Amino acid sequence: MSHRFPLRVYYEDTDLAGIVYYANYLKFIERARSEWVRGLGVDQVRLKAEQGIVFAVRRLEADYLAPARFDDLLEVETTLHALTGARIVLDQAVLRGAERLFAARVTLVCLGTAGAARVPAVIRQRMAGMQQS
Repeated sequence: MSHRFPLRVYYEDTDLAGIVYYANYLKFIERARSEWVRGLGVDQVRLKAEQGIVFAVRRLEADYLAPARFDDLLEVETTLHALTGARIVLDQAVLRGAERLFAARVTLVCLGTAGAARVPAVIRQRMAGMQQS
């Protein structure tokens, strides 16, 4: 089961060649992750205020496969790959229609005021329902 997040490429997202600047794909997938978490009913502002916990990227592997261009309508697909007590691994892809333009595997961890923290049980339960078979 995956989450889909639509977005359009704006002029500010492109470089002088008119293609999406490579670092902006990371912004696109970050937005999609935030919406995925929100869709699971997790309020990240409240999580930080009440438990002192935030999500942080620990590792990211990315492949740039084809360029996106100004005014393209894209979609970011987010799929839960693995979930443990301490980490969340997501597969994310930026698509233009059926064409895969960018793919990433992102490992997230929780950080608390004292450093690394376990993923809260209620969040693990919500995410477990989204995990690939």
